[in-house]
Amino acid sequence: MKLHANARTCLHSRRLIVERVLEQGWTLTQAAEAAGVSVRTVSKWLARFRAGGAQGLADRPSVPARVPHRTPQELVELIALLRRLRMTGAEIAETLGMPISTVSAVLTRIGLGKLSRLEPLEPPNRYERRHPGELIHVDVKKLGRIKDGAGKRVTGGVRRHNFARVTDGAGRRRLTVGWEYVHVCIDDATRLAYVEVLNDEKAVTAIAFLRRAVAHFRAYGIRVERVMTDNGSAYVSAAHALACKKLGLKHLRTRAYRPRTNGKAERFIRTMLAGWAYGAIYRSSDERRAALTGWLDFYNRRRPHGSLGHHPPLQRLEALTRNNVAGYYT
Repeated sequence: MKLHANARTCLHSRRLIVERVLEQGWTLTQAAEAAGVSVRTVSKWLARFRAGGAQGLADRPSVPARVPHRTPQELVELIALLRRLRMTGAEIAETLGMPISTVSAVLTRIGLGKLSRLEPLEPPNRYERRHPGELIHVDVKKLGRIKDGAGKRVTGGVRRHNFARVTDGAGRRRLTVGWEYVHVCIDDATRLAYVEVLNDEKAVTAIAFLRRAVAHFRAYGIRVERVMTDNGSAYVSAAHALACKKLGLKHLRTRAYRPRTNGKAERFIRTMLAGWAYGAIYRSSDERRAALTGWLDFYNRRRPHGSLGHHPPLQRLEALTRNNVAGYYT
């Protein structure tokens, strides 16, 4: 039984009041003084006991027994059906000709106030390779170069930077500051990461990065078998396919509009941006680039990873290496 926070009586004390008055012959005043309540309260529980027996001593719900203006159940079911089609409250209200406030109240009451309460359109595709090197994830994140000090995240949007423009070979006007391209590679089984900041994301640059990443993992005794990328122009090129073939890698690409397939790289990029790119104030791009080495060492060696039992990637690699029974690593 759920009691009110300030209730003076519980089910046991109510039974005791009834027992004292009806069986032991106490007066209403005596029973009220012993229980620390008013005579009116004692009379109330006696009347409820006479009307409903022991069950009458339980608390009654505070909601009214009848609500004349409540939304009909058929309409509630229709609102729930439209909600499961992922329509917003405003769209449902417009479709049914109802006030938005009423639709919102109904959705809250039936537990569908947030779209996240609905079943996902597709079941989550969670997977993890057993052996290091079975699959590596590769992706690129574009960052604006830093010139003349910190940007708007620190200055609050004060325009005191260099906004000079040049005309490129295609005749387009571009800022002279430009972009940097952070190429990331992460092992699926251990989350061991390798990162470089490069000048572009062209196929030649992506291929060179992939070769260095494979060599980096090889230094840890990991033989890379597969590489997963998105469908960027650099990764769908014939040159990239030939490079993967030469390296002995099977190239996997994510399905269109399914970035979660490459979710480990996407999540690592979020962690990297928070911990490195936006985790400090840098005076220049060179200073930010120099800080990457230290942060990446921290990530691989010391940062606890939730999906690895709160162990860092290199500790996970050591554990898998100790349990190697088939001579998998080279």
